Amino acid sequence: MPLVQIIILAIVQGLTEFLPVSSSAHLILAPQFLHWPPQGLAMDVAVHVGTLGAVVLYFWRDMIRMLKNLPNFLQGKWNGAGSKEILWLILGTIPAIIVGLVLSEIGVEKLHSFGILGSTSIVYGIFLYGADKWASSRRTLNMMTYKDSLWIGFAQALALVPGTSRSGVCMTMARSLGFNRLEAAKFSFLLSIPAIIAAATLTCYKIIQTNQGEIFKDAALGAAFSLLAGLMAIHFMMRWLKNSSFAPFVIYRIALGVFLLTLVL
Repeated sequence: MPLVQIIILAIVQGLTEFLPVSSSAHLILAPQFLHWPPQGLAMDVAVHVGTLGAVVLYFWRDMIRMLKNLPNFLQGKWNGAGSKEILWLILGTIPAIIVGLVLSEIGVEKLHSFGILGSTSIVYGIFLYGADKWASSRRTLNMMTYKDSLWIGFAQALALVPGTSRSGVCMTMARSLGFNRLEAAKFSFLLSIPAIIAAATLTCYKIIQTNQGEIFKDAALGAAFSLLAGLMAIHFMMRWLKNSSFAPFVIYRIALGVFLLTLVL
């Protein structure tokens, strides 16, 4: 794969994974509008792994706290701060795993049409606007319950339909549950960790089984550039949400959705 294609795809993924605008939609649209052949599932997962690294680096204090409490978690002691966070992430990931297994049998490629991408971009953009405008902002992650993590997990499962935006729909549900913008964004970013690990593990297994090991060189480059772009996107979002709303992203989603729908009319 040409280096410029790897860099552009990595930057697109790194930025859009953490902005509530749907990374999957942009990874589908970029090759089509730039007249490139599809980059393949392996490259898609590679650039997602890069964003995984960005989350781990940005929230390194939270990661260390969870690792320190992992022995307590494994012993069933779930009341400590780090242990609770581990359990929240596990519960929030279960719905996506179940839905992902179902969609893998059906074939996600059938959902890559401009009509679906446009519709989901508009609909979930409106949901994000409503939740952000009218929901309470009094709750923090210290107040999260197991039921909250499951609700956000169910929302994350919806993002397996391209155009929905994993981060966006998680933030929408978290805001609907009363979490403030920063906390909603933080949990959304942390929740990407187990989801990306699961997808990357499955894809690496498939690549090894089909003897496509040569693709790892391109994948490593994609992951590196995606990590850098992801760090910038997380930093931007966490600063932006301190004093501003999701409105600009909602406007972008609706504009993108309208544009895509006009292409199929």
